[in-house]
Amino acid sequence: MEKQYLLGYDIGTSSVKASLVDAQTGQTIASAQYPDSEAPIMSKQAGWAEQEPEMWWDELKAATSRVAEKAGGSLADVKAIGISYQMHGLVCVDKECRALRPSIIWCDGRAVPYGNAAFDAIGGETCLAHLLNSPGNFTAAKLAWVKENEPELYAQIDKIMLPGDYIAMRLSGGDKKTTISGLSEGMFWDFKNNEVSKHVMEHFGFSDSLIAEIVPTFSVQSRVCEAVAADLGLPAGTPISYRGGDQPNNALSLNVMKPGEIAATGGTSGVVYGVLGDVNYDPLSRVNTFAHVNHNQPDTRLGVLLCINGTGILNAWMKRTVAPEGISYGEMNDLAESVPVGAEGLSVIPFGNGAERVLQNENPGASVHGINFNIHTKAHMLRAAQEGIAFSFAYGMEIMSQMGMDIKTIKAGHANLFLSPLFRRTLAAVTGASIELYETDGSVGAAYGAGIGAGIYKDSDDAFKTLKHIATEAPVAETAAYKAAYELWKECLKK
Repeated sequence: MEKQYLLGYDIGTSSVKASLVDAQTGQTIASAQYPDSEAPIMSKQAGWAEQEPEMWWDELKAATSRVAEKAGGSLADVKAIGISYQMHGLVCVDKECRALRPSIIWCDGRAVPYGNAAFDAIGGETCLAHLLNSPGNFTAAKLAWVKENEPELYAQIDKIMLPGDYIAMRLSGGDKKTTISGLSEGMFWDFKNNEVSKHVMEHFGFSDSLIAEIVPTFSVQSRVCEAVAADLGLPAGTPISYRGGDQPNNALSLNVMKPGEIAATGGTSGVVYGVLGDVNYDPLSRVNTFAHVNHNQPDTRLGVLLCINGTGILNAWMKRTVAPEGISYGEMNDLAESVPVGAEGLSVIPFGNGAERVLQNENPGASVHGINFNIHTKAHMLRAAQEGIAFSFAYGMEIMSQMGMDIKTIKAGHANLFLSPLFRRTLAAVTGASIELYETDGSVGAAYGAGIGAGIYKDSDDAFKTLKHIATEAPVAETAAYKAAYELWKECLKK
């Protein structure tokens, strides 16, 4: 049988990762990333964050070379390519496909005043009903900053692109294309009228010609050109058949595609991403709503994105400053398990890593409540911290439930906070949802997405039939203690 390999790229902020997957067996043949240390972010002023698109391309070439070496020196059997990428970045290219300036990436804050002004001028109700979000600090607002502050450069722009669009353009030798999912994360898509947003384009004075050709997320969008194929060792004409932002792609990687399904991650920050089957939004804009990778009229599939800044970073802080010196995360979890559920009245509010959108951009900071000097120990602090993080996830999921999402299952990769049984048990208890753990990552998910887009798989269920399930954490029978601790935590948050 002819080999069918899929190549997935994850264009991250810190590195580019590539994975080669056997389409028939689901086995990951090889994975590699570049660079080994974190890629630089340029910050010419406080609050700015930029990266050179050419750097991403160089990293992609190096990661591809490493994957080829691990796979035995050849990528001749690659049948399709998929791309996952850091969301919300702005890449401006001219007619010759050259990036005109460094990309203004997701964590750059300069465009906030432009997005806020657009929200006021267009009208809050109109923005939420059509864009499902405030224009905020997303790609459209970043382009408005360029238009006002770099008018000569702005005049040279042929197309604006997201990071994944730029990489696909480079692979193809010049095809400038984008997706509805990508446009929605940039605040360019009108969900009510199913078109590029006239409200946004007219408010900012953008020409419609700046928007690249729109292609389906799963489709043969373009093909690897001969020059790039020779450079990377790929077959010329290989289809580029999927692209998706990192959080929608993480959901895809876990086969979270149907309304009510949830994907979660618990790294430095925590993300909960749920699929909604109706056009809806949070009237307080505490969560973001974008087109999911399988959004396709008339089948509405929206991704509701909850981001909590103060999650894994709190657990790491506890390890550095509270836990006994030299202890491992596993040993720290065991120590936390040595005290009862609810940590005997101790509550930790984890919001110590900047303003939290789930709290309407308030920044209450992290805090500890209910300390009793005669009872509480390091173990209590460690348990209360992990419970507090789980409670913050549950708090955000209540907003998703209010939007009409029936949450029964949370899917997550077996990594970071989800390695902790205590964290998983607490989250399952207070949400009533089962937590399913899988072995996957973003570049592998992008490879599977390429297989769907190229027609190698008939759908996502076919693609992910070999997805490795590691364990399931069902809600414990006795949840009263967990729920009482959660209610106490919410009272502390109100204070």
